[in-house]
Amino acid sequence: MFIFEFLNDQLLKMNWLSELVKLLVKNVFGLDINARLGGSIHFFIYDVIKIFILLSVLIFIISYVQSYFPPERTKKILGKHHGVGASLLGALLGTVTPFCSCSSIPLFIGFTNAGLPLNVTFSFLISSPLVDLASVLLLASIFNWKIAIAYVVVGVLLAVISGTIIGKAKLEKYVEPFVYNNMITELEQDALSKHDRLEFAADQVLSIVKKVWLYILIGVGIGAAIHNWIPENIITAVLGQDKWYSVLLATFVGVPMYADIFGTLPIAEALVLKGVGLGTALSFMMAVTALSLPSLILLKKVVKMKLLAVFIGIVTVGIIIIGYAFNAFGYLLK
Repeated sequence: MFIFEFLNDQLLKMNWLSELVKLLVKNVFGLDINARLGGSIHFFIYDVIKIFILLSVLIFIISYVQSYFPPERTKKILGKHHGVGASLLGALLGTVTPFCSCSSIPLFIGFTNAGLPLNVTFSFLISSPLVDLASVLLLASIFNWKIAIAYVVVGVLLAVISGTIIGKAKLEKYVEPFVYNNMITELEQDALSKHDRLEFAADQVLSIVKKVWLYILIGVGIGAAIHNWIPENIITAVLGQDKWYSVLLATFVGVPMYADIFGTLPIAEALVLKGVGLGTALSFMMAVTALSLPSLILLKKVVKMKLLAVFIGIVTVGIIIIGYAFNAFGYLLK
């Protein structure tokens, strides 16, 4: 148990890095980390470095494993399953694909074009930006393992239930015709050497970091501002645990925004530290990652309005339910 806690604190939470940044802020910048400015700078530098280290290492490992399971092979595996089981496999596939909501849509098109049912493709589309292995470890580093595991469970459940409902509704005719007519070419994955796979993993790290670095900086910056500059009484007055509407407000505020989950995690952390309910913070995070306005605009080019409206409605209701559930029972996860 001691070894696990030590590894968790030093490898995931990176307490050693926090101490180094404290020394930097104190001795180089000459600031008190207990003051607003010093605390903000410490929060920003520590979280940015920690997230980039974890993100790069985890994406490299995940991408290397993914090189053995290209989309064509994945389609063949998923095509053998039906119903809830197929939705679950689609959701689980999403958990090992480190994509933001916009990046998930090309694969959604590919899976749909390959003939996979909507329950599978939408389960994947929901879970891919919402839950992945890297975000699980980051959640554990910010909160704890109980919360991280609970988040994964509810995220996968949301993806499976939403995908299954969409599949049962028989909405295939509301997918734009061009989606079914795309010609998809695949590389011969068996011909890839170990060097090719390592190169692929490194390219994935660079590609994903290039896409999300700005959102991470913005997210951490907002988190630092919330944590050190916005008075706790103002935040709790708007989003406090005693406010019945806090989950609704956090969800609807999150939808117009666009950020990767790695950019929203620092904001969720800062909100919780200010006394906002865990469910409220997670609802905001889930709305930003799963229902961001840019991804909905992209999705509108792929599906017709009725299917888009059903997707938004189901996922929004699911996120709100999850938020209230975490607020009610979150104390069990501490």
